[in-house]
Amino acid sequence: MNMDTIANGLTTIMNNEIRRKKECLIAPASKLLGNILRVIQMNGYIGEFEFIDDGRAGKIRVQLLGRINKCGAIRPRYYVKAKEIEKWEKLYLPSRDMGVLVISTSQGVISHKEAKKKGIGGSLLAYVY
Repeated sequence: MNMDTIANGLTTIMNNEIRRKKECLIAPASKLLGNILRVIQMNGYIGEFEFIDDGRAGKIRVQLLGRINKCGAIRPRYYVKAKEIEKWEKLYLPSRDMGVLVISTSQGVISHKEAKKKGIGGSLLAYVY
């Protein structure tokens, strides 16, 4: 039984990335996972992705570009203030300009760079580099 769809989806991406696959299929899908993938895509780590309705929870087909070194869900989902984002960057990312933290804010799911720019905090969801 899958308890965490985000951790499951990001692990699937990581496993397929290690095997140098061109695409992978994530099941079950969720709206939050789709938003996280959109942020990862905007930062250039994955290609196109599409939702496939199978009458159940659905699936997401993701095109892999071979640019991900590591990705994963952050559990427990820590709440971060705008001023504390840098502390969490140091904890999860290898260097200052490498990688992205995905944060769920009141203005939607965004990267840590956007959150810093807007001066808003939120819950940490995932990291990718």
